[in-house]
Amino acid sequence: MIEFKNITKKYGSLTVYENFNLSLEEGKITCILGESGSGKTTLLNMLAGLTPYEGEISQKPACSYIFQQPRLVPSLTVRGNLKLVCKDKNRVEEMLLAVGLSDKAGAYPAQLSGGQAQRVSIARAFLYPSSLVLMDEPFSSLDLALKLKISALFLELWKREGRTAVFVTHDADEAAMLSNRVLVLKNGAVAAELFPEGEPSADMFARPGFREKLIKSLI
Repeated sequence: MIEFKNITKKYGSLTVYENFNLSLEEGKITCILGESGSGKTTLLNMLAGLTPYEGEISQKPACSYIFQQPRLVPSLTVRGNLKLVCKDKNRVEEMLLAVGLSDKAGAYPAQLSGGQAQRVSIARAFLYPSSLVLMDEPFSSLDLALKLKISALFLELWKREGRTAVFVTHDADEAAMLSNRVLVLKNGAVAAELFPEGEPSADMFARPGFREKLIKSLI
């Protein structure tokens, strides 16, 4: 269990969190849903150790990050980008096969489509020796068909690897599909907590009615 204990985070005179408490269950996908400015990305950055804060985060494990943009090293090939986080050649090749990019292993980021580049980013996150995957709106720049395809790939790797994931989004559809638990943030506090039935799925119709509950919680 990862626990936020009495967390306070300020940017100058702006208070994002004050005496904030939260527990994250291991091995599950917790979705953080909320409008811009609600503290979603700040929460991820505190978990990743990228920003200072007051208070304590207990049991904070090593983490990998999937950003909105792939953030690949442009001078390295796809294989080279993956080797940055994993020196095991066999595991890199297995991951290239798993994400369907074996034929692009020698390509450079500029030669990839947006969906291909994000698949490399997801592969990199799961190759890194972490037990926690942080996701900051990684599907927001993709069209619907590609979003569903990449979401299915993420879920396949998540189930295989058994890692804890914290997924930030402002999209109710993404939250409805890709979560074991949804926390709605408003003004640095949990305004609602929802638990969808069944396992996370890239099927938009797998959880009838849950999307409506999420939208009502945002209003």
